[in-house]
Amino acid sequence: MEKRPNVLLTGTPGVGKTTLGKELAGRTGLTYMNVGELAKEGQLYNGYDEEYSCPILDEDGVVDELEEKMSEGGVIVDYHGCDFFPERWFHIIFVLRTDNSILYDRLESRGYSGKKLQDNIQCEIFQTIYEEAMESYRKEIVYQLPSNTPEDLEGNLDQIVQWVEQWIKDNN
Repeated sequence: MEKRPNVLLTGTPGVGKTTLGKELAGRTGLTYMNVGELAKEGQLYNGYDEEYSCPILDEDGVVDELEEKMSEGGVIVDYHGCDFFPERWFHIIFVLRTDNSILYDRLESRGYSGKKLQDNIQCEIFQTIYEEAMESYRKEIVYQLPSNTPEDLEGNLDQIVQWVEQWIKDNN
């Protein structure tokens, strides 16, 4: 069977991971996995965070749930955190970045407000997810991509599709 790469799409909530991931899966035939949805379906939670009004992810449970699928390859994982996934899982990591004013509007339209909104904007300003990715994985497989406009989305799709096709050629 043909070997296929595992791709991680990460970044602050609202940067466009899900839009990119679903479209990428359609263009490459890779399997799209949204960790938030997976957690909801499997009730992979460790309680509830009152401050942010959201469930607390059971990271070990998520890793156990994904392990077999990831070892087979050909998976696009979408999540706003990345430091708990095993390093061996991913062949490449894309951290999506969005200008703060655009991100603010996207998050506000999702109903984010107060501390949750401010903390997510600060997370983007301070490159928190990018730094997390650089500390958790080999630096040469971590890339930042702009994710502000439909043109950015198209450019990112073209770039990642090319990368996936090249990886498949080189590894089979």
